[in-house]
Amino acid sequence: MNRVFLIVLDSFGIGQMPDGPSFGDVNVNTLRSCAATGQLRVPNMIAAGLGNLDGVDCLPKADAPAGAFARLAEASMGKDTTIGHWEIAGHISPDPLPTYPQGFPGEVLEAFEAATGRGCLCNKPYSGTEVIRDYGAEHLKTGKWIVYTSADSVFQVAAHQEKIPLEELYEACRKARAILQGRHGVGRVIARPFVGSPETGFTRTANRHDFSLEPPAGLLPDAVKEAGLASIGVGKIHDIFAGRGLTEYVYNKSNADGMDHTMDFARRDFRGLCFVNLVDFDMVYGHRRDAAGYARALSEFDAWLGGFLKVLGPEDVVMITADHGCDPGYAATTDHTREYVPLLVLGQKVRPGNLGTRGTFADIAATAAELLRVPLGTPGRSFAGQILRKP
Repeated sequence: MNRVFLIVLDSFGIGQMPDGPSFGDVNVNTLRSCAATGQLRVPNMIAAGLGNLDGVDCLPKADAPAGAFARLAEASMGKDTTIGHWEIAGHISPDPLPTYPQGFPGEVLEAFEAATGRGCLCNKPYSGTEVIRDYGAEHLKTGKWIVYTSADSVFQVAAHQEKIPLEELYEACRKARAILQGRHGVGRVIARPFVGSPETGFTRTANRHDFSLEPPAGLLPDAVKEAGLASIGVGKIHDIFAGRGLTEYVYNKSNADGMDHTMDFARRDFRGLCFVNLVDFDMVYGHRRDAAGYARALSEFDAWLGGFLKVLGPEDVVMITADHGCDPGYAATTDHTREYVPLLVLGQKVRPGNLGTRGTFADIAATAAELLRVPLGTPGRSFAGQILRKP
């Protein structure tokens, strides 16, 4: 194969994993919650086999699916973006990244304040929209950072763009990233700029930036780049992999922007990997528990997918998957949910069929590497031989 387009629909889970209760998640199912709204229109993914996946009972089943498909279990001990993407790229994380349900310890905040010259507000797990509502006015008065976390392994820093310049916010996050290593090595430090006023309300902007923990060596993007092929990142991919293993990258302002970028790359001539993250499913709809909005976003992706498939060449493969769940119908928390994820594989040379339930997301990396004929050490098992049509 010449090109693999690996598209991650961030947080698109398809049902609780057996160990969900140990992660605080019971009877969670992102797909089911979206389907229940009556606003989910995904004919292209249904035709590919989405409704035929093991355990999926909320969608029609295709009589003759157009793609190869599988339900994937997460083998890593986590349900966050970083660990999920690392596993997709070939690494299983046996230990969870550190989380801070009581806020960050004094040693972390003191080091951050000393490094940046500003104090901190909040230091609690918080919703990103609610934290700027509750602390935005005080931030404008004092110039202190709004520091918060979530159930995920994240250190988030919010600042008003007119109070603190974006570059100062980004530099503060770089300093936090340098501090948060070792036992405090959170998966991501996230810059969360916002605008507005106490009178009109505060809103987050599209200038978010993630500063990720350095990933393990030898993941899929590394292998593709080292083989001399194009290794392209779209959206958060550059941040998730700390900029490593990519020959080119572009950020997204929205899902629509990311889909436009992906289409642009598909129309270009290259050989290699295009690794895409579409984050609005998670950030805009999942965490905000907006099931109807999530369903509409999936419908918009599906409509785009129909046109995207038409521009692919005979030696191209597209893999559509997710990195964790974030059930918009789950009222217990606003956090990610421990779920199976779908895998849909489409292309002119892909033989349709059910690949069953597989034990790790890392099977994607093993398969992509084999399709691109690049060496990769991973515990994942390739299914390339099962999905390629015989000449």
